[in-house]
Amino acid sequence: MTHLVLALTAIALNTFSGTAAVLRWSVILPGMRRAGVPESWLVFPIGVLKLAGAAGIAVGLAVPVVGLAASIGLVLYFTCALYTHVRAGDYGAQFGLAFVFLGVAAANVALALT
Repeated sequence: MTHLVLALTAIALNTFSGTAAVLRWSVILPGMRRAGVPESWLVFPIGVLKLAGAAGIAVGLAVPVVGLAASIGLVLYFTCALYTHVRAGDYGAQFGLAFVFLGVAAANVALALT
């Protein structure tokens, strides 16, 4: 049950975040600029990778190895996102959210391996 709740949380978070990136939601643009991320990256790779991760975790509810792979991919993605924010010296809200997203993805990996 815990894994299901965590998987659904990861799906919801990454679907929302990926959609916000693809739609270039104005709320996220200042944080992306502070981190030095080009706006042209919002659709691909940022939005597409988050949406693919969410879809992979959803498929993983039926095919666990796919969910594990998607969760590992999101761990890698959010590790790189945190590195980007640290390198730019940006410790704003999006930096904090990246930690939350990383934690959810990492917990999905841990539960998938148990």
